[in-house]
Order: sequence, then structure tokens, then C-alpha cells
Amino acid sequence: MAASVTHAGPAGPGAYVLGVDSGGSGLRVALGRVEEPGPLATTVCAEPVRTGPGGIDAGHLLDQLLPAARELLDRASDAASAEGRSDAPRAHGAPAGEVAAVAIGAAGMATLGERLRAELPGALAEALGVRRVALAADAVTAYAGAVGQRPGAVVAGGTGMIALGTDLKEWHRADGWGHLLGDSGGGAWIGRAGLDAAMRAHDGRRGGSAALLDRLRAVFGLAEELPGLLYPRSDRPAVLASFAPEVAACAGADPIAAGILRQAAGHVAEAAAAVCPAPAGSDGEPGEGGGTGEVALTGGLFRMGEPLVAPLREELARLLPGARVTVATGDPLTGALRIARALAAGDLRLPRHPTMLFVPLEQETGQHADPVVRASPRSG
Repeated sequence: MAASVTHAGPAGPGAYVLGVDSGGSGLRVALGRVEEPGPLATTVCAEPVRTGPGGIDAGHLLDQLLPAARELLDRASDAASAEGRSDAPRAHGAPAGEVAAVAIGAAGMATLGERLRAELPGALAEALGVRRVALAADAVTAYAGAVGQRPGAVVAGGTGMIALGTDLKEWHRADGWGHLLGDSGGGAWIGRAGLDAAMRAHDGRRGGSAALLDRLRAVFGLAEELPGLLYPRSDRPAVLASFAPEVAACAGADPIAAGILRQAAGHVAEAAAAVCPAPAGSDGEPGEGGGTGEVALTGGLFRMGEPLVAPLREELARLLPGARVTVATGDPLTGALRIARALAAGDLRLPRHPTMLFVPLEQETGQHADPVVRASPRSG
């Protein structure tokens, strides 16, 4: 039996929403209005939120988020006062200028977010008077920033790589398992493959690339000293990924480097095909076969440009014929703000999930109060 839901109704005009993106480079916060697209203002907290034995540190996140939120609300209040408007933000849910909803996307939310889910809703209600809260994995906010609330798929590529898709009934995830178990085709994967080819050239083994060996020496120094530089590092994935642009730079003239990027493109396309929702049949229900909707590319990986993107488009056309491939215009912070806006308006259509998109049922508004759905791999 589904839990009961108290419907508070959608927020009124003038209400504010907060979107939060917590990642390895720090905490970003955006303030917006329910009825207006885009942020009114943003701020950045440069210190990443700590992660410990109990998961992501909810107290540390709040220590950064609450002052940042109050700063943004004060700035909005000052701007509204200067314009002679009566909808300046108020502390505890006043009808005009209330903070109607908060959406927080965090790296590691799905596996390390238990404390956030337990502590943040109550803390945000007490501190900001907000009672509509969504806590999302960063892949979900990346999806919302790239695709919005439409069915489709997103590939988020950076140091790692994850693909996420939905038919608006459930989530489908592929990869994102870290550089030891997966992230195939991501920055660390490309960098490691490039360094492997460089070391092969150093040893005189088959599959070596003299061009990549030259770049290894330029970036890291002597090849034989690279293991001592790399293995003790706690940030090995980032170090490996730092070599990925060197692979892309060599790809135009070096067939080994070009082959690495083609193989990476194949991995990324396979992940996208695994999660892209199937086309709807004549009865409106999902049909058989691969998806033919939107596949959005987001993240720094794709800033390598044509050396990676061109073979990726070829692989996507082969695996997902008819799919529309786009480059995301909105990032995870944009996605968090979109989720907050939809939650405040009672129109959050993205699937709920206990770890990927957690919306406490007693806080939810609107007509979309369905039981949570599962995230599952897609077969076939």
C-alpha cells in the first residue's frame, strides 16, 4: 500500500526555489522563481562536501548550503525592494516570496546519501521553512538539465561515464561503476588506454604509440617513473583523465590514438543504447527494440570535440537509428533548479526512486504522488 500524501497544492506566483549541485569541485547553489525559467542568482562554495564512513556528511553540506541560501535570498530581497516589489523572500513560508522547494543533486547520493535523506528534509524545513524537498543523484540532475522532463537518455561523461534513461515510469542506468569496474569510455578510461599505448611504445611491444609516448614524457617526465607517480595518488582517476586530451590531440595523425577514441565511442554508445527508452507502440505503451528518442551528451568529456564526438555519432546512429543526438544546454545545477521548480508547481514527472530521486511522500505536492519505482538495467 502506498504511503498517504498530504497535498499542499502548487506554490503561488512569486515563490522562490533553490537548486543545489554538490560535486567534487564544491557546492553550487542557484535561486530561481517558480514561474520564471533560469536562475535569478547563483553562488559557489569552493569546498567539496565531506564524505566519511557514514556517507555524505549532512552537517557539512548544511554548513555551506544555509549561508549560501540566505545570501541569495538577501540579494533577491534587496533587488525586490529596490524595484518596489512586495514579493521579497520571507523566512518561514509566507505566501509571497516563500521558498517553495529545494532540490539537491549530489555525487554519490545513490550509494552514500543515507544521512542526507534522513537529515536534510527536517533541517531545511526548520531553517528555511521549506517543506518540498527532492534529493537526487547527480546523474538525475544531469538528466533534468539536459533533457528536462521528457523521455530520453543522457550520457554524462567526465572523469567517469554514466548513462541514464527513463520512459517517465522508471529509471534505467548503465555504467558509472568507477574506474576499476567500469566508466568505460570516460576520461580516466581514455587516459589509461593512452598511457598503456605509450608504455607499449616505451617497451617495444605491439600496439605502442610513439606519439603518445612523447606526450607522456612531456606531461609526466620519464616513462619508467610514471608508476611511482601514479600508484600512490588517491586521485588516480583524475590523473588518468588528465591524459585524455593528449589522446584526442594525437588522434588526427596517430592511428593508435584514433583507435582508442573509436573504442571509447563504442562503449559510450553501448551504454546509451542500454538505457534509451523503447519507442511507444500504437497503444502508447513502450514497444520493442531500441529507443528512437533524444540522447543528450553532457559533461567535460565531450569538450574533446570531433575526435571523440564524430565516431560517437556514428556508433549511436548504428545502435539507435533514428535517435536525435543533442549536446546538453543545461548542466546539473540547471537540472536541480528544474526539479525544484517542477516540485513546487506540483508537476514533477520524473520517476521517484528511494535513492536516485527521493521525494518524501508526506512533503510532495500535486497529483503525481505515485509509489517509488525501481531503477533497473535494460536488457536487449
